[in-house]
Amino acid sequence: MRRSRNSSIVAQVLENSCRNTLRKDEILRGRKVVSELFDSGSSIKGEFLRIVFASLSLDGLSCRRGNTLVLFVVGKKNVPSAVDRNRIKRLMREAYRHEKCVAVNCAEHLGQHDGRALCIALIYTGRSRSKVQADRFRKEVRRLLEAVRQQIS
Repeated sequence: MRRSRNSSIVAQVLENSCRNTLRKDEILRGRKVVSELFDSGSSIKGEFLRIVFASLSLDGLSCRRGNTLVLFVVGKKNVPSAVDRNRIKRLMREAYRHEKCVAVNCAEHLGQHDGRALCIALIYTGRSRSKVQADRFRKEVRRLLEAVRQQIS
């Protein structure tokens, strides 16, 4: 009995804390939702990333209230090599996964008030010649998510 009680406490703590995961249902999908995000979203530009964000209603979205949906974009014009594009997307996903707590806090704030979800698009605007390291991606994503949090609050 004691073991099951402790495991339920651990499960509650893990549920309430921000987990460094990026599940499939947290990825923004669908042409209508993406076009709505880019039409009605606000934008913040960083050194080599741009973030577009909007608070969209949960009607057509398959996410829970207080969740964030994220989209990762690397243009073929900026980075012609598919290998480099995939590497950059992988680095962007990893950086977002580590800094996701900031976005989750914003989404919970939005979800409590009007039943909306925070949709985010991270767009790589750098060039293929400049090899950006993972720690720079993480710092840039953190800075942009902090700016989103300040703008929403």
